[in-house]
Amino acid sequence: MRPFAGVFRSLRGFNYRVWAAGAFVSNVGTWVQRTGQDWLVFTQLTDHDASAVGLVMALQFGPQLLLLPWTGFAADHFNQRKLLIATQATMGSLALILGLLTVTGAVELWHVYIFAFLFGSAAAFDAPVRQTFVAELVGDADLHNAVALNSTSFNAARMIGPAIAGLTIAAVGTGWAFLINGASFAAVLVALACLRIAELRPNVRAHRVKGSFTEGIRYVWQRPDLMAMLVMLFLVGTFGLNFPIFISTMAIGVFHVDARGFGLLSSCMAIGTVAGALWSAGREQPRFSLLLSGAAVFGLGCTLAALAPGYWFFAAALVVIGVAALTLTNTSNSLMQLSTERAMRGRVMALRVAIALGGTPIGAPIVGWVANSYGPRWALAVGAAAGFAAAAVAVYALMRRRGVSR
Repeated sequence: MRPFAGVFRSLRGFNYRVWAAGAFVSNVGTWVQRTGQDWLVFTQLTDHDASAVGLVMALQFGPQLLLLPWTGFAADHFNQRKLLIATQATMGSLALILGLLTVTGAVELWHVYIFAFLFGSAAAFDAPVRQTFVAELVGDADLHNAVALNSTSFNAARMIGPAIAGLTIAAVGTGWAFLINGASFAAVLVALACLRIAELRPNVRAHRVKGSFTEGIRYVWQRPDLMAMLVMLFLVGTFGLNFPIFISTMAIGVFHVDARGFGLLSSCMAIGTVAGALWSAGREQPRFSLLLSGAAVFGLGCTLAALAPGYWFFAAALVVIGVAALTLTNTSNSLMQLSTERAMRGRVMALRVAIALGGTPIGAPIVGWVANSYGPRWALAVGAAAGFAAAAVAVYALMRRRGVSR
């Protein structure tokens, strides 16, 4: 029982339990909307156009990079709990409006483009503060465990949300997927309101001075370990984490399944990501060597998926990809926070999110074009190459570190 208890040790605190419960409900809604959005664009608003799905992804994740000077500043200078309330309420409202447009039949492709950009802009402010807010809930001692449990929640929801989306779309239409997500934000807003403020461990707030953004850039530039992790995240995030394109094109273009089969594939991948997150939660501390193994296995998983002869082989490959992706992202998240000065964490994590997700405007259209022009299997080959390239960066960083230590 002791190892099992160690995996969930962050849940001993009241504040983290309340936060985790609210976040899980919201995470389910997020995956319901993501699945519904991909289905809406790929099958209802276009004639199976992977490039349109890629453009939606680019608009949704582009603000992470575009708004970087302000998102990191906000995470390091403002009250994190109040900022989370604002971002979560904004995203919930946007989901409800898009849902109403879709349910009433008024939605058009350009509407989805605009809402993807607006949602992404709110998420750009939300992501770095949400990641660093974990330290306020549990402290540095259990930070790695709490980060891993957050990923477990997000990816456990990934098993449930796409399945709910598939059933919802088949039964009552795509618009209700967005309405479900909008309503789910109420759970995390209630959780934030119920936190015991006196038990929070506030992060050190940075002083408001000119050049705080460039100060964060200089800080990272002088840290070879942080630079190596950011390069790895850029490669995998830009060309590898394009699962809406990979799954939708393979599901419909190669295996010819319906909405239920499409949602099931996303849920199958979540089995791997949950396993990877729980494995990460059971470790006491993250290690750089895990980044190497995560990147290499990610490349292998994408290779197996590209060569998949059938639906279930592809589903199994997605499990492998999920374990590897979570090993890479969770380990980099914990390592970067624990090795960074507390007053710099917001800016460093904003830069991490911007690099990991902000490359999507570059990678998603390219991967979508490859899927349209050469087929979805070649799009997965691009993801495999990104994983192997990231592994090569990790090998170089480890060799350089050993040389310096000698």
